[in-house]
Amino acid sequence: MDAPLWTERHAPDLADLPQSEVREYLQKAVDDPINLVLYGPSGAGKTAAVRALAREAHEDPDNDLVEINVADFFGMTKKEIASDPRFSSFIDSKRKRNSSKADLINHVLKESASYSPVAGSYKTVVLDNAEAIREDFQQALRRVMERHHGATQFVVTTRQPTKLIPPIKSRCFPVAVRAPTVEETVDVLAGIVEAEAIEYDENGLEYVAGYANGDLRKAILGAQTTAEQAGEVTMNAAYEVLGDVGVRSEVEAMLDDAEAGEFTDARKTLDDLLVDEGFTGEEVLQEILDVAHAGRYTGDELAEVTRLAGEIDADLAEGANDRVHVSHLLAELGATGEA
Repeated sequence: MDAPLWTERHAPDLADLPQSEVREYLQKAVDDPINLVLYGPSGAGKTAAVRALAREAHEDPDNDLVEINVADFFGMTKKEIASDPRFSSFIDSKRKRNSSKADLINHVLKESASYSPVAGSYKTVVLDNAEAIREDFQQALRRVMERHHGATQFVVTTRQPTKLIPPIKSRCFPVAVRAPTVEETVDVLAGIVEAEAIEYDENGLEYVAGYANGDLRKAILGAQTTAEQAGEVTMNAAYEVLGDVGVRSEVEAMLDDAEAGEFTDARKTLDDLLVDEGFTGEEVLQEILDVAHAGRYTGDELAEVTRLAGEIDADLAEGANDRVHVSHLLAELGATGEA
């Protein structure tokens, strides 16, 4: 999808969030900033809600909102952390040489929280996908929260609040971000397609909402894909486009690369699916299984792929990093291909 993503171009303001109870809680956090834990399923709109909160609360949200995607951050190497433009200003050459990866992570957390807000009396630090934080780093985060609570609002988003240690949960007000209903999703889609001047009908929007099954991000990207391929978001168009969402060739190429030992290329395609196309790890895994059962594998090979997929599915259910778990499956397929 080469055009700007509708999820970015039509990022909601606080008043536009589809879940009324989330709007209410976050408006209170604007008026009286407190630490928050936003929890709910993938695609429900947690990250979009936090960004809407920051735009409402800060005169200069570009500088006073610090976002750290935990799944990516904690998966970085020491070199990647030190050279990332978001964090490099915090890390001098001596620290880069002499610090372990764990030390750098703790340093970045402290520095992100310690600098003064550019405008207003506080800034917001967001830890996205926080189920991926190891317990020792959560303890470090707890100490950072205690030290810098006066000028920093901490917002944690997660699919699994049970993964957070009690001292962090006790310092944050919990906000459940449920999956939007079909009706709420249709309302969001209607506003977007009207803003884009795309022809649509109610049945088309309902089909897209049903296809997304409570995943608002998937619904918006599904509507965009339909509009780009069919020029409209009607029932017939949505059925034709989303009945075959067009990722099978990408999945086939990813598996080809994995089996050939070309893991860099395979992971690049995986990143495209997870980041650019907005798929979850579970959705990519299901696409892999669909390809596997469509004739790519047979007999013992099919049984082995199905077994591996079951293990990865269990890992994905535990949360953590979708990229790491699906990459593990690709690596196993590569090892099988070399055997």
